[in-house]
Formats: sequence, structure tokens, C-alpha cells
Amino acid sequence: MSELHTASPSSTVIIALKTILVNAPCELRESLEPLTDRKLIDRCARLLPGVLDDTTASTKYALRALATRWLSLAGEIETHDEGLDAITMAAAPTLRQAFGIGSDSAAEMMIVAGDNPTRVRSEAAFAKLCGACPIPASSGVTHRHRLFRGGHRQANAALYRIVTVRMRWHRPTMDYVVRRTAQGLSNETSSAA
Repeated sequence: MSELHTASPSSTVIIALKTILVNAPCELRESLEPLTDRKLIDRCARLLPGVLDDTTASTKYALRALATRWLSLAGEIETHDEGLDAITMAAAPTLRQAFGIGSDSAAEMMIVAGDNPTRVRSEAAFAKLCGACPIPASSGVTHRHRLFRGGHRQANAALYRIVTVRMRWHRPTMDYVVRRTAQGLSNETSSAA
């Protein structure tokens, strides 16, 4: 696994591991502190604590236990990611083939559409369900709009991830943003228009 998953149980393990490392005996701490997260995990998983009769051995034991737990969680995450990838590719291949839509975002869109089949009558209804539709900026007569802040928050977050990826690496989306920005619209407005 090449990257650490943030905001997951495995990131909690990394935080706990580094907290123990801060208070570790000097020699052990100095040998482990310069390592990147993944190298730190691998090295700690190979620690041999020996007899637990001093602080160094106890610290090695704790670090090894946490590193082993991280590796276990990382393996579980990878297995679940592979399953989610297969499910979303089978259920919505066209959605998955679109630029910037990974298995997690596709799954969230499928959940929202599946949980609310009567509410998804059009693209506009789906946008409102996801909290991505423009609404008037005030209750009076106005030509200004803002994004609707209601809707399914996880679907909204998935759309945000998709748009962020597309705005950074998808040439047609990048050109669209440049064109709309030149018209005086902000990124939030241009993605809502």
C-alpha cells in the first residue's frame, strides 16, 4: 500500500504510534523519528522487544503492536477498496469511466440515487438532493445565486472531490473554469452554473 489513508482507523493508529514515540527512550526515538510514516510502520512491526523488564522493551512492544494493527487495518482497507471497485465497475461502468470518479465517489452517488429513486426525476432534482443546486441569494428579487447547503452531505462531499480532481487535471473542465472566471464568476459560482 503506497499511501496512508487519512481520517480512518489506520490514521488513528499512526497518531497513537507517534505519541508513544515522542515519549520513547532517547536512543529508540532518535532511530525512528526521521522515518516516513510507511517506513516507520514497517520498522516498528519488525521490532523485537525481548523481555518486558524496562522502558525500552515496553515501548518496543507497544510500537510493534500498533504497527501490526496498522498493517492489518491497511490490508482490510485494501481488500474493501478492491471489492468496492469491482461492485461499482459492474453496477455503473459508465459512471466509473468518467474522469475523476473513483469507486468511493461512484458508490456514494449510487447510494444516494438508490435510496431516493422517487426524488431523482431529473438532473436538477439530483443536484438539489446532493446540495449542489443554485438558489436565490436572498428572498427578494435578485439575479444572484448561491449553492443550496442542504441535501445529502456525503454525496455533496463526493461531488466536491470529483470537481476538485477535474478542475486540476481534466483539460475540458480546466478550460470551462477559465472561461467562467473570465466572465467574472468565482469557482463556486462557475461550478454551480
